[in-house]
Amino acid sequence: MVQCEMCGAETSSPKTIKVEGAKLDVCSNCTDFGTEVKQPSSSGTSTKYSTGSSSSSSSENGQSASSSTSSSSSGGSSQRRRSDMFDDMEELATDYDDRVRNAREANELSQSDLANELNEKASLIRKIERGDTLPSDRVQSKLEKFLEIDLSAEGSSGGDSEWSSGSSTGSYTLGDVVKRKD
Repeated sequence: MVQCEMCGAETSSPKTIKVEGAKLDVCSNCTDFGTEVKQPSSSGTSTKYSTGSSSSSSSENGQSASSSTSSSSSGGSSQRRRSDMFDDMEELATDYDDRVRNAREANELSQSDLANELNEKASLIRKIERGDTLPSDRVQSKLEKFLEIDLSAEGSSGGDSEWSSGSSTGSYTLGDVVKRKD
C-alpha cells in the first residue's frame, strides 16, 4: 500500500498526475486535481513501434528504453500527455534579489539610476532587491541585458537538496511540506 501524495490516503494502485508542473502519485479520488500522466508499460510484449530487442531491454532498463520507445512513436497521441504552461517556463533563481543588488552595486548605480536606465519605477527595483516581488518576464529580460547577469535557475539544484534525504518512509506527501496559515 502506498500513500497518496495529495490527501495521504492509503492506495494500492496510485496514479501519476501532474499538478502545476509537479508529478504526484495520487489515489483515484485525487486524480481530478491534475492532468494524468500516462506511464508507458514496460511489459515484455512487443508493440507496433518497438522491436523485440528493445521491448526486452525496456523491461530490463525501464526508463531509458521506454523513453526511446515513446519518442520514436510518430502518432501515438494516446500515450502522450498534455503539456501545460509550466513545461515551457524557466524558473527564477532563488537568489535573484542578491544577484540584482550585487550587479547594480558592481556597476556603481543607485536604485533610482537603474530604474531610469530600465525605464521602470525605483520602487519596483527596491521591491525586487528586497525579494518582495518577482520581476515580470519583461523586467527580468531588461535586468539581464542591462546588468549582464542571468536570473534563471538553470540546473542549480541547491533548492532541491532538502528533498534528497527523504522521510522515514522514503517519500513525501503534501502534508509533510505545506505550512498552514492559521
